[in-house]
Amino acid sequence: MGDENGLPGSTSGRPRRPAGGRRLPLRTVLIIVVFVPSITFAPLLASGMYQLFTQWQSEKAQMDLATTTVGRPAANLFFTLDQERRLTAEAQADPRNASRDKLAKQRAVTDKAVSVFRPLAALDAPNGQDGLTEAVTRTVRGLGLLDQQRRAVDGASSSPQKAFDYYSGVIESDLSVLTALSHTEHGEVGTKAQTLVDLFWVIDMLGREDAILARGWDTGHLTKDEWDLVADAIGTKEHLLRSRVAPSLLPNESQYGTLTASKAWQALTALEERLVTSGTGGESGQVSLREVSGPWRSSMDTISPQLLQVLSLRLDNVSTIGYAHARTLFVVFMSVSSVGLLALILVVVTSWRLTAILRRRIRHLREEAQELQERLPDVVARLGRGEDVDVDAEVHMVEPTPDELGELGQALNLASRSAVLTAVRQAEQHRGFQRMLQRIARRTQILIGLQLKKLDELERKHEDPEVLEGLFDLDHLTARLRRYEENLVILGGGQPQRRWRKPVRLLDVLRAAQGEVQDYRRILIEVEGEPWIAERAVGPLVHVLAELMENATAFSKPPTPVEVRAASVSRGIAVEIEDRGLGMEPEQYVAANALMQSPPQLDVMTHADDVRLGLYVVARLAASLGLQVTLRTSAFGGTRVIVLLPKSLVVDRPRAVPKPAAVPEEVPTDPQPHPQESAPPQDETQLPTRSRGRAMAHVTAPAAGSPDQGDAPPSSDLGPLPQRVRQANLVTELRAPADRDEQADQESWAVRDQPSRSSATIGAFQRQSRRSRTGDDALQPRQDGTAEPGSPRTEDRG
Repeated sequence: MGDENGLPGSTSGRPRRPAGGRRLPLRTVLIIVVFVPSITFAPLLASGMYQLFTQWQSEKAQMDLATTTVGRPAANLFFTLDQERRLTAEAQADPRNASRDKLAKQRAVTDKAVSVFRPLAALDAPNGQDGLTEAVTRTVRGLGLLDQQRRAVDGASSSPQKAFDYYSGVIESDLSVLTALSHTEHGEVGTKAQTLVDLFWVIDMLGREDAILARGWDTGHLTKDEWDLVADAIGTKEHLLRSRVAPSLLPNESQYGTLTASKAWQALTALEERLVTSGTGGESGQVSLREVSGPWRSSMDTISPQLLQVLSLRLDNVSTIGYAHARTLFVVFMSVSSVGLLALILVVVTSWRLTAILRRRIRHLREEAQELQERLPDVVARLGRGEDVDVDAEVHMVEPTPDELGELGQALNLASRSAVLTAVRQAEQHRGFQRMLQRIARRTQILIGLQLKKLDELERKHEDPEVLEGLFDLDHLTARLRRYEENLVILGGGQPQRRWRKPVRLLDVLRAAQGEVQDYRRILIEVEGEPWIAERAVGPLVHVLAELMENATAFSKPPTPVEVRAASVSRGIAVEIEDRGLGMEPEQYVAANALMQSPPQLDVMTHADDVRLGLYVVARLAASLGLQVTLRTSAFGGTRVIVLLPKSLVVDRPRAVPKPAAVPEEVPTDPQPHPQESAPPQDETQLPTRSRGRAMAHVTAPAAGSPDQGDAPPSSDLGPLPQRVRQANLVTELRAPADRDEQADQESWAVRDQPSRSSATIGAFQRQSRRSRTGDDALQPRQDGTAEPGSPRTEDRG
């Protein structure tokens, strides 16, 4: 049965990927659209936030260093060293002076300031001002010689000028620390802090004047060098006050004006002018201090607190400006960070929202397309069942929108309507073609019936065996042609019209199917028991078995036999048809069995080139009857088909079945007896054959002990020539009623159709005809050992 499944090679139904490069999924594209702007905007925002935070952190750290961490210890050290410098000069000028006690107390205060300042050398200030670390290190290094300098002063081993230079050098180092602290990243704070440093230098110049003048209070005069130092200090002080301090005063620093307008400041300024004037006019190398010594100390003691107040006010102003700017930076940082993060979140959320809306709309269009994909086969199936389909009701229109997706939805609407409308039109064309095919097949069946009628007339007129053999061959071909026409009716959606009103034996059904096969002589039939088939299943079952038998003979090599076995099983009756062909591949068996399980709605036009439409017909008829047809491999290498008839199609033997007339029989040479072939058509318990007024069963020699014949002994007399049953092969429309067999000129349409004679009947007819004319010699074996064509060995097994 090699390729008898008739199924075309299955190919994958998946759509091909379009030519070209790999395309990204829509979800990936939309995610890229969302995250690329966000990823681009996020680094810019992070960079701006980092710069603002770094600047705020740096300015705040610098302000902390200038006001508290370094600035306060440096200022305290400055004031203590300035006082110690003056008291040291007074002690060196008059060792017996009471200033020794004041110097000792001041040294203790200075030691406390030094102990606070020394740890600043190990301070880690990554955000500190440039040069601050070097200035602190240099100052701490100078303070390391403070104890040595004090011992030298106490031991009178250090001159006043040397002590003055040491203290002035350390104070300058400390002022370099204050100068470094004024160099902040904020320009305004740096400018205001520089004025503060200038005020420190003014105080230092006054301290230098006071320390140098302290040397000459007891002697009443200064040397030329000492006067030069005092004059330089006075000039530097006046320059700083006029050029740098006074122009940069703030409106709230009015105490500076109060200070410069006070009597003490005026008196101090007058004393300084007198000192400068007296020094320029003298030729003795000494400058007299007699007119200066009295009011100098009282003026210095008066203006020093006022000058410190101006300094403290400037320090407060610088701190206020610096911290205010740092707070502004922090506020800007927080604002930019908040706004930037909100903007970033807004961009992400908005983009994601828009992307979600876009995806939802696209998903809606995809669902509409998928729904069309699912709805269209249902519409086609309904059309195949003959239902009417309303195109407008089946097409779900997508709401159009004024954008590109709306145009896509409109195109989908047009495509949906066009697809459904095309399916409806194709279904109408298909139904029209099926109706036309059925009409043509029915008309052809009428012609076939006329042909069978004509053959029946010729068979009754002629007695020549050769002519009869030719007529019987034509009769056999016409019966096959009728089955082919029924195939067209079935494929066109119709049902065969051959019907029976009473049950029929399974053996007669099998032989009727055998008689419709071209190479029927190769088919061997074996039936276990005597099962009967319900009348409604006889015609379709004959058709199914004939198709399977012919398929088995067509795809197996002659003269290998095709074995047909039938037996009752627990679920009904199993009919096995086994050939010895090449068989099929495993996947072909799977496809064929799947076809039998669920036969498709076959479009005949699409399978016009398929010469193996028999399995489609078998699947259709099996589905209508509830038969279970299974194909599997055979032990002989061919194919074994199992047809399982359900119990609903199996009936009990009718109560009264007339026995056929006894005919002379011959003992067959086969070891297995053949059951009786047919029964009289009057009670329709068996498949009808053609005869003039009586059944043809007598032409077949039944075996002894046949269940139909009983145990009657065989007769040795020659039986009569076989008689034909009129109109046995006519279609329903051409068959006349049974009671009008002799009135051939006045035919009417019959109710049912009957199959042609089986191969055994044909063989028996030919065998009895020869025996009546030639005697028993015609059945003797030939010289080569083979039997004549009409012998049981060649005919009865057919």
